Amino acid sequence: MKITEHIAAAKETLLSFEVLPPLKGKSIHSLYDHLDPLMEFRPSWINVTYHRSETMFKKKADGTFEKVEVRKRPGTVGICAAIMNHYQVDAVPHIICGGFNRRETEDALIDLDFLGIDNVLVLRGDAAKNETFFEPERDGNHYAIDLLEQVTRMNNGIYLDEDIKNGGKTGFCAGVAGYPEKHFEAPNLEIDLQRLKQKVDAGADYIMTQMFFDNEKFYAFVKACRDIDIQVPIIPGLKPITNKKQLSVLPRIFHVDIPTDLSNAIHRCKTDEECEKVGTEWLVQQSRELKKFGVPVLHYYTLGKPKVIRDVVQQIV
Repeated sequence: MKITEHIAAAKETLLSFEVLPPLKGKSIHSLYDHLDPLMEFRPSWINVTYHRSETMFKKKADGTFEKVEVRKRPGTVGICAAIMNHYQVDAVPHIICGGFNRRETEDALIDLDFLGIDNVLVLRGDAAKNETFFEPERDGNHYAIDLLEQVTRMNNGIYLDEDIKNGGKTGFCAGVAGYPEKHFEAPNLEIDLQRLKQKVDAGADYIMTQMFFDNEKFYAFVKACRDIDIQVPIIPGLKPITNKKQLSVLPRIFHVDIPTDLSNAIHRCKTDEECEKVGTEWLVQQSRELKKFGVPVLHYYTLGKPKVIRDVVQQIV
């Protein structure tokens, strides 16, 4: 079932969760153990993140070093299939530009279509760890809009091989990312919104936002989107703060602000348990206000903290 169909049929605010693929060497049961406590809330779908390969240098027996590529969290397509089979819930794979050429992307989309996966979240992805700026693969998609256009063409039965006539049409519902505090590479919020509008005009069906901790920034973002005629559903992405380290890590990695009241409350904590309690209470209040505002979905980045998310959701359903 498509995300837009879930939203259209809903009589109240929906719930969805986002998970990381298990590290290589871990079994699928590690993911089930993560999700099991959350499934009582009947999420409408589960997002599964994608992580590009990393370049590493491994020392050989003769003392020289060999450059190798390592994918620490493989299996997103298989994990989506496993989630759908195990829980009878929709799974939404993230698809990214980084690490793939367009033919590899096409093959991955064909696999997803064959598995009956109706939704994808289309992202450029981060630069590789050894790169200052994002560099696409040779014959790869440079930007999220390029990847989105490839998805849209396949939805219209247009493949890379020009000799394929009347190709089978996929039916993906495609989401894209939105940034209430702007993408860190955009020179300003206005240009960032213009780029988002281009993606919606190119076929994006909904927007999933980066995490934020100040609801006023989300409300302003929604208004700014509507003011330039972006009318697709906008889904807020939410994450708890659970320790003091995150006060510096999250702004550095995700380029988001931490409200003064929240950072002061976390600084006053003496233990991680106290930090987690404060972060949980903040997220509960955020969620209640967003639900009252009328968001179509509350989307939680679980990212290793299913218990915290469970405590939050228990208080708002």
